Amino acid sequence: MTYSLASLAAAIEHDGFAFVDAPDMRGLLGEAELLEWGSFADSWNDLGVDTYMADGGRYRRRRFACYRANAAGIIRKPHQPHYQSRDYNPVNGGIDRWFEPVTDTIGRHPVLGAILGTSHALFDRMTPEALRPEAWHVELHQFRIETRPGEAGQPTPEGMHRDGVDWVLVLIVRRENVKSGETTIYDLARRPLGSFTLTQPLDAALVDDSRVYHGVTPVEPFDPSRPAYRDVLVVTFRRE
Repeated sequence: MTYSLASLAAAIEHDGFAFVDAPDMRGLLGEAELLEWGSFADSWNDLGVDTYMADGGRYRRRRFACYRANAAGIIRKPHQPHYQSRDYNPVNGGIDRWFEPVTDTIGRHPVLGAILGTSHALFDRMTPEALRPEAWHVELHQFRIETRPGEAGQPTPEGMHRDGVDWVLVLIVRRENVKSGETTIYDLARRPLGSFTLTQPLDAALVDDSRVYHGVTPVEPFDPSRPAYRDVLVVTFRRE
């Protein structure tokens, strides 16, 4: 279907989540705002290794940034650690994790500006007025999940989970020589509600984190002789 912000909000309100394919995301974000997509996507080639993986894996690379979003605009916060309680992340939670910051160039990039602005407009309108905060705490994660022969890459090593926030956007940036990586959504009783695979750049999943769990299956290479990876942008909104 073709989504407007209003119809996308209605879909998430009905199901607790929505899959939005790349053409619809382009329409929501704006063609002009996406003209520099190439330089935005290329920044995933410069991510640091995530050294906090409790499973000992070195298959995940990432950068991280925080923003404050309100009616006056979206402003980047000083660099800070990412923290999740073990209630939400039993594998890697419970500690402050200091990741390399998103570069200043990407932090000010017009594509990112469109993604953050559209997400803010959507999530703010979906939050009941009585619960709508004066400002949102926004966290931005650039992820690359790598896989090689004998080592699957795990987008969600914690398995089926919630993030402990209000709203989540997961947007695919690139899939290179990988298979699987299927996203499944579950209700709070852990019954599956739907599944889909983000395959094309700008395919996206949007989640009401208070209502559903989500998880992604491991990725493996099609051609074991070539580099294989899955690049995604994850944006979360939490009431301050």
